[in-house]
Amino acid sequence: MKLEPMGERVLVKIVEPEMKTASGIYIPSTAQEKPQQGIIVAIGNEVDEDSGLKEGDKILFAKYSGTEVKLDGVDHLVLDVSDILAKILED
Repeated sequence: MKLEPMGERVLVKIVEPEMKTASGIYIPSTAQEKPQQGIIVAIGNEVDEDSGLKEGDKILFAKYSGTEVKLDGVDHLVLDVSDILAKILED
């Protein structure tokens, strides 16, 4: 299934947080925080080119933002561009 966001929205594939701490302790899923990172999969037709966002960018978004959707068994979010807090740049 394919989904194209409308307006100033983006489709984001959620990146799940680590299940284990740096010291090796496993965290049960019930104690984990809601994910706040994702990878942009699709961009709406009204998103400015000046925003600097493109497909494949890793982003940080507001904790309880967006609408959750499941595409082919994978969790995604449809987010307003204003809910994106930052781009994550890899070294």
